[in-house]
Amino acid sequence: MGYKMINAKTFSATLVLVFVFGATAEAKLYKWVDDKGETHYGEVVPPEYANKDNVQFNDKGRAVKNKNAAADEASDKKNADDKQAEIDRQRKDRALINTYSSEKEIDLARDRNLQQIVARINSVQTLIKSAEENLDGYRREADNAKKSGKKIHESLHTDISDAENKLAKLKQDLAGAQEKEAAIKASYEADKVRYRELTVAPRSKR
Repeated sequence: MGYKMINAKTFSATLVLVFVFGATAEAKLYKWVDDKGETHYGEVVPPEYANKDNVQFNDKGRAVKNKNAAADEASDKKNADDKQAEIDRQRKDRALINTYSSEKEIDLARDRNLQQIVARINSVQTLIKSAEENLDGYRREADNAKKSGKKIHESLHTDISDAENKLAKLKQDLAGAQEKEAAIKASYEADKVRYRELTVAPRSKR
């Protein structure tokens, strides 16, 4: 398969054609350098140079894409993110060492932070038990009416529906509280592990 290429000497003439016909033909022009160091321009970059430095021009002759420049930009961003992550880690390590003097203190801090959420869990569990009892009562009433051939009042249907919705909401609240409890425990456990690494490791390695 052949590739339409021109060298740097005729590039100016090509740009003129691109300016004239680019808007209608939607021409694309690329620049790349071959293994001998010679610069080429063409509508398609040969496969052997596709992963190397190349530039795409728009219909006004302006460079719009630079393959390696984009890769370099992504690499720079990753390096900056990694550097910031390391700074954040060191800051957290210092705070951990300055805040606690033992793993036991971390456990105590965890328990203090869990008090409110544990109380919330216990409260919701009590409300769930009560809601289940109420719902069971409504359902038994409906079953008894059905067995005796009586019409179930619309208000009872409403009570059952409201009780079911209330129970579902309480169970959702309980699940959220339990997830928060697990997250708090996991966070403090991670702090304990890191604290142990920092205090056991030789000071020269910190």
